[in-house]
Amino acid sequence: MSEDKKKQKQELAIAELIESTEEVNEENQTEVKIAKAESAEVTENENKIFRKYKIKDIVFLAIITACTLVTGAIMPLLVNVPLFGIIQLGLGLQFSLFPAIGMMKVRKPFALLLQSIFISIFLVFMFPPMVLIIVCAIVAEALTLLIFRGYKNDWACVFAGTLYMPMTIPLLYMYYNVFYTVSGEEKAAVSMFIGSGNVGVIIGITIAVIAVCFVGSLIGMIIARELKKAGKLK
Repeated sequence: MSEDKKKQKQELAIAELIESTEEVNEENQTEVKIAKAESAEVTENENKIFRKYKIKDIVFLAIITACTLVTGAIMPLLVNVPLFGIIQLGLGLQFSLFPAIGMMKVRKPFALLLQSIFISIFLVFMFPPMVLIIVCAIVAEALTLLIFRGYKNDWACVFAGTLYMPMTIPLLYMYYNVFYTVSGEEKAAVSMFIGSGNVGVIIGITIAVIAVCFVGSLIGMIIARELKKAGKLK
């Protein structure tokens, strides 16, 4: 084989190698562009305040609601205790801890509202006024969105979880004073239940409920963070 033919073959091989390398580079660049576009889309979606719900989000919130209800099984025992704020005080811890975990996982508006709807479906049969918890969720979420612009900040979840149960206090007070009419011995019991006879009790119990709910939300945030670190709450 002549030197010219050898040289031509070498040049042809080099050209093919260069062409193959360029094709690989183009493919890599295309993959990089696609990955960047997907990453940008994900980032854009995460930055949006209002995002679409997925089935897994609703399922998780339903599971969290079940945990809230199971741990709140003392509810039937509290409704008959004629003491202002006893329901909120008895349920404050679990009704702030689990909702906070739910919001830490599903960082989307209406996460608290969905949990409230699930909760009220069950509680309305035991204590009808507790359906007002839906209104409390709406107010708590509205304030959270106004202040934090979403749930990206962990403290936004704590804030909403802390306000959630205490918001039922003024609503229940209004309910019993405006829409609930009783007389005789029952009137005296209801009067004691809503604390109308002692302003100090109203203020003291309200502060206690807020404190309990803050502690519950804080614990919920810590648990959610630890679960995320362990890869159990993605």
